[in-house]
Amino acid sequence: MPADSAQPEPAQLDKHGYLFGQKIAASLSPLFHSVIFKELGLKWEQSRLDSADIPHFLTLIKDPNCFGASVTMPNKIGIMQHLEELTDECRDVGACNTIYYKPGPCGRRIVCGTNTDVVGVRESFYRNVSDPDAVFHHKPALVIGGGGAARSAVYALRRWMRATRIYLVSRDRAEVDAVTSDCAARGYGDTLVHVASAEQARGLQVPGAIVSCVPDFPPVTAEEKAAREVVEAFLGMEAKGCVLEMCYNPTPYTELGALAERAGWQVILGTEAMIWQGFEQAKYWTGLNVDDLPQNLVKEAIAKHLVQIARV
Repeated sequence: MPADSAQPEPAQLDKHGYLFGQKIAASLSPLFHSVIFKELGLKWEQSRLDSADIPHFLTLIKDPNCFGASVTMPNKIGIMQHLEELTDECRDVGACNTIYYKPGPCGRRIVCGTNTDVVGVRESFYRNVSDPDAVFHHKPALVIGGGGAARSAVYALRRWMRATRIYLVSRDRAEVDAVTSDCAARGYGDTLVHVASAEQARGLQVPGAIVSCVPDFPPVTAEEKAAREVVEAFLGMEAKGCVLEMCYNPTPYTELGALAERAGWQVILGTEAMIWQGFEQAKYWTGLNVDDLPQNLVKEAIAKHLVQIARV
């Protein structure tokens, strides 16, 4: 029986939450959190809300039985101005992917926003790399892409992973300029370096950590091919590090991940980042520590789901 079908009917629920965004039919978030809620004995459910209607969403989350929400594109930036409190991560990245509540005066709840994607990036490396000092501490890092995930990666690499410089590679120079400008405005853009050619890459120190934040499509345009050449130049260097491939839809086994593995790099699947950011969300909603959540059960459920998808 599919996991979602085992959820209680709305009338039986004690609390409910939302996955708020568009193109979310394939999201693993409701399955992920349903495993946690069931194991903890909570009659909670996360429902998909395929919408960009922020005013309507804000009305829904006023319900006292709402435990919070996951927020995805295109709402991660627009929702921020409507929240009462933001964590440092949320403010510095410039995007919110999680809404939770804090108790306020006179029993009123304060609507808060955070960004757990940054934790997903950080934990993916620290829980899978046995010797961070040898692999990525105090070394340059590389981020491929220029969207919201790339900003989260830049934050995690700079804030927690001791990156000395962060190389940016993208098919779109305007995206790189936007990331650099946004990070500079928030006080951490001084270490970003746009790498525009394979020749330039070969003259740089090899990155210890690479985070790929682009879809799993083969390069077609001249700009896409140039960006891939830059990445391959880094992968071909003698020293090897670790690659986190953020893409996991429809499969975490991507072309870029295969290239990195063949070149001798350790590859971390994108499901790792999804899992650890999800545990961080559940921490905010349940009040439990991440280590007190049913981590093995969740990982097994996600792995089983990916196998089912692969068979379709």
